[in-house]
Amino acid sequence: MCRLAAITSSEYFSPVENILALETMKEGHDGSGMGLILKGLGGEFEELKDFPVLSGICSEQGVKTLDDYMNKVGFKVKYTWTPKTKAVKGITARDYYFSRVYDYPEMFKDRSFAEKETLLLKARLDLRRLGETDESIIVFAFYPDILALKEVGDPLQLGEFFGLDKSTLKAKIVLAQGRQNTNYAINLYACHPFFIQGYSTMTNGENTAFIPIREFLSGRGFPGYIGYNSDSEVFCHILHYVCKQLEYPLNYYKDIVTPLKQEEIDNRPDKEAASLMKKSLRPLCIDGPNCVIGFTPDGTAFMLQDAKKLRPGVVGGVQGKYGLMSEECGLDSAVSGRDKSEDIFPMKYDMVIPDEIRYGNY
Repeated sequence: MCRLAAITSSEYFSPVENILALETMKEGHDGSGMGLILKGLGGEFEELKDFPVLSGICSEQGVKTLDDYMNKVGFKVKYTWTPKTKAVKGITARDYYFSRVYDYPEMFKDRSFAEKETLLLKARLDLRRLGETDESIIVFAFYPDILALKEVGDPLQLGEFFGLDKSTLKAKIVLAQGRQNTNYAINLYACHPFFIQGYSTMTNGENTAFIPIREFLSGRGFPGYIGYNSDSEVFCHILHYVCKQLEYPLNYYKDIVTPLKQEEIDNRPDKEAASLMKKSLRPLCIDGPNCVIGFTPDGTAFMLQDAKKLRPGVVGGVQGKYGLMSEECGLDSAVSGRDKSEDIFPMKYDMVIPDEIRYGNY
């Protein structure tokens, strides 16, 4: 199993809080990797929210390839953040970790955001292909107000390696996963959280329905539904497909990935819609056990369980700050002053959304 630590807050906070929460849940991850996704960026990024951030890792040669591509397309660097790494035993440093803020190419500056999203997705996929064979370029995200950081190693050691305890890097939503390597080789594209066009998820569990889901998504004709180095990446793409492509409300994501029995659907006021979704989107039903945590473009965070409910999960907090964690000890670390009697341990029918905090309120 892996361990998940998500925090959503009305105030900026350091991703170190998530890492410390992961440390309390250390028996659930083996140090084979950590991934961070930050949304609602503060510090030096606070005044740059309208510009896309390219997050990734390059070799020395990969930087040249990346620069040549970005210059050819017309992207101009506005700001570069690089972690101040230090030597830490057990962590093998790569050449160049970065999150670069770019200005859009001149011809795209006055275009719709939908057109800009398409451009950003194409650029990310092109860069991934350019560096995939030799890992000279590894790209995690290219999107406004999003920063991603991933590496192989123990989360606490990686926090020290990246110098996050001394960094000004802050955000209002942070997803963090401490990975336990089970089914796949250690590959950073298999490291959660996953991200696509404003949507992000991370998962603790095993998706035994991976193949039919992958085939369904791959057949939608959307260029971003590729990769799948992890069987959990499909959860992020299902979220994107349901909410962005089909334009369904977020609560229907739960109904699609964990459909109810027909007799349960018949008791709902929207039974016709729920029944139709169950029939038409049956290939997207997950088969766990899985606990899924994620967020949507408007900053809505959520947690859900699949029908087997065999992976731990808890949500709790105080006004203005909530934690969505694999275990209660992680929540104690992140939000110690809460009323624990109000904690929610979602079961197979539940989708927990701390809806007090949304991106629009930042």
